[in-house]
Amino acid sequence: MKIVLVTGVAGFIGFHVAEALLKRGDKVVGVDNLNDYYPVEYKENNITDLMKYPEFIFVKADITDADGITQVFDEHKITHVAHLAARAGVRPSLKDPLLYEKVNVKGTLNLLECARIHKVKNFVLTSSSSVYGNSKTVPFKEDDGATDKPISPYAATKKASEVLGYTYHHLYGLNVNVIRPFTVYGPRGRPDMAPWLFVKAAVKGNSIKKYGDGTTKRDYTFIGDFVPGFITALDKELGYEIFNLGNSKVISLNEFIAIVEKISGKKLQVEEESLQLGDVNITYADISKAKEMLGYNPTTSFEQGMKIFYDWYVENVVD
Repeated sequence: MKIVLVTGVAGFIGFHVAEALLKRGDKVVGVDNLNDYYPVEYKENNITDLMKYPEFIFVKADITDADGITQVFDEHKITHVAHLAARAGVRPSLKDPLLYEKVNVKGTLNLLECARIHKVKNFVLTSSSSVYGNSKTVPFKEDDGATDKPISPYAATKKASEVLGYTYHHLYGLNVNVIRPFTVYGPRGRPDMAPWLFVKAAVKGNSIKKYGDGTTKRDYTFIGDFVPGFITALDKELGYEIFNLGNSKVISLNEFIAIVEKISGKKLQVEEESLQLGDVNITYADISKAKEMLGYNPTTSFEQGMKIFYDWYVENVVD
């Protein structure tokens, strides 16, 4: 049985990864500091649902606290790490870059050091598609040199965490698989992200903000497609590898709005704003490497995934 440390376990992706591991019979030690980046009640609800599994242990801890994280490794004999905890978001990182450095770089370093000491078998480090910046080469490939030129503090901290992962592999032989997610969405999604905000606006009759002329494009990845790829990366000891986990199809902001209107049957009220600093024009994943090495195979179209999310939101969310 694997004993998997899942950091950021109360968050959107952390919950789904932890639940999938528990359903297949692994033991999960979940760590989260339950910060208020978005309403804590959503995170607490996720923990409550995970507590139904007998092999789940929750530890309220902060990955930036080296002593606290060391204690988790000492007490629970961790064999694998699924590192999903992070300070997320491009725009907020411009306002508080020091916090992003503390959580995303120092926090990751604390975990890598503990993984080294405890001879962890495999460490999955969650990065971000934002590391590609405004790369001119699309779709984005893992060896794209544009990742050396991030355009937000958030992206820079994620790139730094990848480099730290390589250093620990090179020096100590730690197996590190880096995952670059491409705008993951679905049930229990983050309430600060566009899928949630747009669906909420449709349901409540609120307005949405459209940054730019609506031609910016994103590669949206449904959570049900993402999780199997992530878990395979946790299972495979490959040395040091980087994988894009996206859908490899792009949706413009204008198309996104039209799909939400179609699913909800309601016209969205749109407030037009200028593009924001740090935002990229396109994200688009080349997933050929993940397909070959992880058997990754996303099958959910954006409209299908948004319909699932919309139905979940209507049934479960009161906000």
